[in-house]
Amino acid sequence: MDNYFIENKETGKLELHFEKSSYMALSEDQKREIKSNFLFSRYSNAWVSRCKFPNLFRAEQVAKSLNLEDAGTTGAKLTFEEQQERKAERAEARADRYEYKSEQATARGEALQKPISDMHGDIAFFTQPNINSASGRAFTRRRDKMWASFEKGMEEFRKSEYYQQRAEAARRSTDIPTIDFCQRRIDESNASIRKLNKSIEEFEGYIKQLEEGATEIKNKYGWTVNHSKEYLEENIERWEEILEDHLSKIAYYDNLIQQQGGIQFSKENIKPGYIVKLRRSWAKRVVVVSTGPKNIKYRCIDGTGFDLTASYSEIIEILEAKENDEILHPFKVGETFTVQEWNGSQYADKEYTITKVTADKVTVKSGTDRAKSIKPRKTYRGDAWALSITGARSCYYRSI
Repeated sequence: MDNYFIENKETGKLELHFEKSSYMALSEDQKREIKSNFLFSRYSNAWVSRCKFPNLFRAEQVAKSLNLEDAGTTGAKLTFEEQQERKAERAEARADRYEYKSEQATARGEALQKPISDMHGDIAFFTQPNINSASGRAFTRRRDKMWASFEKGMEEFRKSEYYQQRAEAARRSTDIPTIDFCQRRIDESNASIRKLNKSIEEFEGYIKQLEEGATEIKNKYGWTVNHSKEYLEENIERWEEILEDHLSKIAYYDNLIQQQGGIQFSKENIKPGYIVKLRRSWAKRVVVVSTGPKNIKYRCIDGTGFDLTASYSEIIEILEAKENDEILHPFKVGETFTVQEWNGSQYADKEYTITKVTADKVTVKSGTDRAKSIKPRKTYRGDAWALSITGARSCYYRSI
């Protein structure tokens, strides 16, 4: 089999294998399509897809459009942990190469600058004017060449610094990620798993309809679905493989979290009113407004800005563990105010009374109307609080 494509399970990429003569016989459009989706690998002696599983749909389309034979799969699938270990090994090797290049550039720079460096302290050499004689012109040319060599040495030192930065970046990529980074990856995988299970369950239902003798498949909305049993089974098999990858990823990141001591904070030990430090540059000291099963709402300690959300894994430490029900806004129960509201034909005054307040909500009521729960906001200048009843025009402001 000379011309074929194969999926490498070890790398997760698609490989195109064909003779050079076959490639040269392709049209320019076909060659352009290959180069858009594949890169030639001398190591594999094949065109390797730029993307990897599960995003191989376009690469497979290109391979089939070239009339290449499907050779199935090769290699053993790696777990996510094994993939990360290989990535770390490659990063370490890359860092070593950059450090070697940095050392070589430094050595070249020192050699190029040596002629000028050896003249250090010779004032006459640097201050000698240009003399229009044979020996004077020869001296000037020699000195100019030495300065040109010195400038080239500076360029080599800049290269050395660049390679050193690349080496440091490669080594940083192998550092253990923070707990909140790992938790975000776990949450993303869990969300994907829920979607995959839903899709698998839906397609299994379609297969069941076909096995029970249905002439056409109906989805939950009663619409006809034109899929063959083979197509349904292929998709289920692919989704199950993706699901296994996400489970492997969850296990890997959960292990990293446990290595760092696990997530120390939760709704049990974080309460509204606590002042905490988050792993965010602008959130070194914030007050917890409310707590949920997975996240907290927090506000800057001076009360400015909007309420933001953070996961418990982002909390570094508790700065002040003073639980209280102190209201961060100035609105009080029993307070009445009047705003203008549109009554269908014009704006008219309408009176409201505050019936309930919490740390982040204010409940207002007008006459027999239903009560409204409103989130108080600080104005952009930071000098007042506002309750927006129905819009920008119907706002109640309280100065600080």
